[in-house]
Amino acid sequence: MQQSVKEDAIPLKNSFGHAAVRFIFFGNYFYGICAVALSIESSLQQLVPLNSLLYYFLVFCATILYYTKAYITEVAVETSNKRTKWYIQFRKWVFYSQIMLTVILAIGSTYLLYHNWHHLLQQPSRTWFLILVFPVTAALYYGFNHRKLGRFSLRNTGWLKPFVIGFAWAGLVTVYPILFYHIEHGLVYQPSLIGAWFFLKNFMFITVLCIMFDIKDYAVDYNLQLKTFVVKAGLRKTIFYIIIPLCVVGLVSLLLFTVAMHFNPYRIALNVIPFIALIRVAWSLSQRKSILYYLFIIDGLMLVKALCGSLAMWLF
Repeated sequence: MQQSVKEDAIPLKNSFGHAAVRFIFFGNYFYGICAVALSIESSLQQLVPLNSLLYYFLVFCATILYYTKAYITEVAVETSNKRTKWYIQFRKWVFYSQIMLTVILAIGSTYLLYHNWHHLLQQPSRTWFLILVFPVTAALYYGFNHRKLGRFSLRNTGWLKPFVIGFAWAGLVTVYPILFYHIEHGLVYQPSLIGAWFFLKNFMFITVLCIMFDIKDYAVDYNLQLKTFVVKAGLRKTIFYIIIPLCVVGLVSLLLFTVAMHFNPYRIALNVIPFIALIRVAWSLSQRKSILYYLFIIDGLMLVKALCGSLAMWLF
């Protein structure tokens, strides 16, 4: 979930299947899939029609481009782990892929802007704030190293990292789908209470996933004196006093909200599944796991959440 090049080794054989797994997860294509799936879920839950295929394709490309930046800029830091070695082995492909994704984003964004610039001008200042605040936050996560301004990066503040990532993801998959649908159809975007609730739910869910991911990097973060939750509180306290209580609070809040909204019991049950899975996975982290576990199981909970939420809306 977090942009870090401090990965454990993955005991994968040199088969086509394992190579494909490395390509999908190491290449950050899985994150792109999750971003699109969560965006669709948000539109369905907020009863707003789906966006154009171009919009989802640009979300997919932007997510891959953003996450890959961390590894191509820091690939020489460590060479003993499988993920870093993968980027070294396929550095030419990654380089040209980044160029291709950048060109696609530039052309696609220009196309959308050309056809919707007059709709953008109709939007109030709060809409412009929402358009800008999430990419600016995401950019500040990487930060800058300026000769006069100095060096600044939000990810260097260990306890703040999960919240920054959760905030940026929640904006991308909860606010943007609704906001850009309104822009593309010449409507003025009006923030809603139910939209704020879904934003908070996604923000909490993804923030918890990021805290889980910090467990993987405990040893390196400790040596770097990066004060993440797990470094400050320890493994067991992070799991049982921070992660699981947050999961329980989220689950209880979800139940109260869905009952108050008179949701169908089957819809409630489907939306509860990701939170139950979140608690179960958090409980399992007391034992050391491979990087594949974090990439496939923990980050896979985003896809589970998106599928459960979408199915709940489609079926019930």
